[in-house]
Amino acid sequence: MSLLSDTSQTKLKKYLVDEHILNQSDIDKITADATKQGESFVSLLIKNNYLDNELLTKYLALINKVPYVNLTKVYVNEKILDYIPQDLAQNYMAVPIGIVDGKLAVAMLEADNIQAIDFLTTKIGRPIDVYSASEEGIRNILKQYKVNITDKVINQFTEDNETTNKDQNNIIANSKIKTIPQDSPVSKILTSILEYAANNRASDVHIEPTEHILRIRARVDGILREIMQLPKNIEPALVSRIKILANLKIDEHRIPQDGDFSILVSEKKIDLRISISPIVWGEQIVIRLLDKTGISLLLDDMGYTGRALRAIRSGISASNGMILTSGPTGSGKTTSLYALLSEVKSDAVNIVTMEDPVEYKISGINQIQVNPEVGLTFASGLRSILRQDPDIVMVGEIRDNETAELAIQAALTGHLVFSTLHTNSAAGILPRLLDMGIEPFLIASTIKTVIGQRLIRTIGEKKEEYSSNEVENAAITQTVGKLLPSSKEQVDNVSNDLGYKDLPLSTQNAYTLSRGIDSPDSPNGFKGRTGIFEAFEVTPTIQDLILKRATSTEIQNKAQEEGMITMRQDGYLKALKGLTTLQEVDRVASSDKV
Repeated sequence: MSLLSDTSQTKLKKYLVDEHILNQSDIDKITADATKQGESFVSLLIKNNYLDNELLTKYLALINKVPYVNLTKVYVNEKILDYIPQDLAQNYMAVPIGIVDGKLAVAMLEADNIQAIDFLTTKIGRPIDVYSASEEGIRNILKQYKVNITDKVINQFTEDNETTNKDQNNIIANSKIKTIPQDSPVSKILTSILEYAANNRASDVHIEPTEHILRIRARVDGILREIMQLPKNIEPALVSRIKILANLKIDEHRIPQDGDFSILVSEKKIDLRISISPIVWGEQIVIRLLDKTGISLLLDDMGYTGRALRAIRSGISASNGMILTSGPTGSGKTTSLYALLSEVKSDAVNIVTMEDPVEYKISGINQIQVNPEVGLTFASGLRSILRQDPDIVMVGEIRDNETAELAIQAALTGHLVFSTLHTNSAAGILPRLLDMGIEPFLIASTIKTVIGQRLIRTIGEKKEEYSSNEVENAAITQTVGKLLPSSKEQVDNVSNDLGYKDLPLSTQNAYTLSRGIDSPDSPNGFKGRTGIFEAFEVTPTIQDLILKRATSTEIQNKAQEEGMITMRQDGYLKALKGLTTLQEVDRVASSDKV
């Protein structure tokens, strides 16, 4: 909310008192605090939770006799959005929301801005009705614009393919947060792609050259979707633009290159990791987006619960040993490590990490970025770390025998070590270390807890309940039937043990399941992701199996006998609680086989 004039503030204060929203003593206190702290009256209203931005916008609209609309959960038809181009809508924070009595209804952040209203009326070429809306509501509509690259921009690029060279001097050279200049078509194209990806919660953007076109895809909630196609002749300039921003060699096309930079989208800083690889038809670019806003690094918020959570907390409570997590790329292993660090962080311990790259910077933790070009590898860095008097060590990934041996030695000499391995299951971690040449007795004596994980899509806010069919009943019975309570008397105890409240009875003929309703904000009914996990402690019986060089299947079976909940079982329990669907769990964790 922008600063209000003195007249508007006076009107707002009077309205809040007259409508019994706040009393006069509250108003006087907030006014005095605002003067003392050098802040505005409005900012303190919101900061101290007297009002939220939406209510404030509504009250100001009533005071100024402007119609108000709440757009935070509204979806607008694409044809309506076409009335105001995206760049114009962003510049004036004004979005079209419908046609009312032949006039275009436009919601604005500053609904009393007469100059902006006159300009939009002239630009659109038809009369408009103005509504007041909050910044959050308008940004919700702005996110609904598709990637906005017009034929005019593409044609402009074709006419002037020297724009890449013109842009090179327009970059902020000494800042990791880049301002992408908008004076060239290729810059507008890149900005549109990145803004679309950021606004739609994409984790990755793939820019893929084919023989005749340039294909752009985005990964949202783990699923890749094509968002647009560009003419082939745009590829060289677009690749060069990204290389310049990431401080890479623009004339190197034969070998892979990696870089990074940050951008601001909707006043949020988003870190971008760039990976460029030469392929048959050109250079493929994968951009990973790391939006750190709204990320919780608490184990409870990530989906850990019940037996798995207890096993993990038991492991990290030890003074030494190793806690290892496994899963494929993009399964949230690194985020889990950060959550473990957040759990054990205190002024009493020295925590040092080796990472590639450092994705989240955490105050109170000494984080080291791997740099193989100067000889700083996981192995060499770990040797250095052990001379830094650490209590807890995190190694981003165990990739080879040398790193594994050093991590094991660190655990043996009184350090608590966290790390990751690429295996298909928690049980697969232990044989994988054997394959790396680590002696069985060292594994058995140092590993405390192992974790396997995947990420599954969660159902959006709009959903419906239904009764399971025979096929779903059979799958539920086979997967979690033995875990569910068999009588009402057991519900509380079993639910507390598994970490899910009010679980259904295993004797039911049908179960209540949920599925999402497809919407622009929740494609195919899904929005966001959570983890499914399996975790177990290395007990004496499992230590015996390790000493005998048992297979991962044998270790998995023993862990389940001792109470481990598998990833698939954890997913089914989440489905029974309405967080996801059975089909989504089966897609991600199709089998418990290892």
